Amino acid sequence: MIPRSRMFAALALILVAGCSSTAEEPSTQQMQPLALKEQASSVAKGDGGYVVSWAGVLGNSNPWHFGENVVATIVGVDAKGAEVLRMDQPLDAVPPSGTLAFTGQAVTGAKPERVTITHRSAQWRQVARIPSSLRKFPVSRVQTIKQKDGTYLVTGDVGNPYVLPASSLTVSALLRDRSGKLLGGASTFVDDVRAGKTPRFILTVEGLPASTQVARTEVVARTWGSTGRPYEELAVGGAVPVHTVKPSTPPFAKDRGRYAVTAENKP
Repeated sequence: MIPRSRMFAALALILVAGCSSTAEEPSTQQMQPLALKEQASSVAKGDGGYVVSWAGVLGNSNPWHFGENVVATIVGVDAKGAEVLRMDQPLDAVPPSGTLAFTGQAVTGAKPERVTITHRSAQWRQVARIPSSLRKFPVSRVQTIKQKDGTYLVTGDVGNPYVLPASSLTVSALLRDRSGKLLGGASTFVDDVRAGKTPRFILTVEGLPASTQVARTEVVARTWGSTGRPYEELAVGGAVPVHTVKPSTPPFAKDRGRYAVTAENKP
């Protein structure tokens, strides 16, 4: 027969082991690093030197964490391999199970023959809301018009699916060819985007070669900032209800969803 004191000690060990095996927030070592899914660049001769334009798409495969304080590094080298451009670009937060489109431009005195984009490791923060509450900002009426100087004018409307106003949104346009390959892009800002309003954005994509064949334009909008807090603050305020139009038909004179059981109908 097992003494009662030993039985209680064994039960205590089981309880402690059970508590220690509860799910915890993944450590940094368990997080999947951000992946540079696409990148494109172009070089054009300008008045003050060579204008280097770039676009990229970062992917975050972690479903419960924002990738924050991310910095992209753009490096250009000449025909001899000498570095003629190096620039660090702070990026906005990358949402859970999402992507971040980013663009940029710089001027250098020497012409780069090759431009590459890398990025530093992100700082991870667990999302305070369920990921499904982080809704996309709708973009509509997008038009892409090629100008006489070879630039592309992109216009459209951006909306806000949340009740609270978005103080500032970054709108990025990515130009692609028929196969979907990224050719280039540009970004702009839209301030004070309120629910029910669709302010217009206008941006210009420059520096693409004259032979470029643009087949479609992908436009995405996101909150501005190196952390995901602006996004989460909007989600905490709640989303705008989908059905907000009052019914125009008169109500039923009798509720047809119920069936009254009388004494005659009883089994």
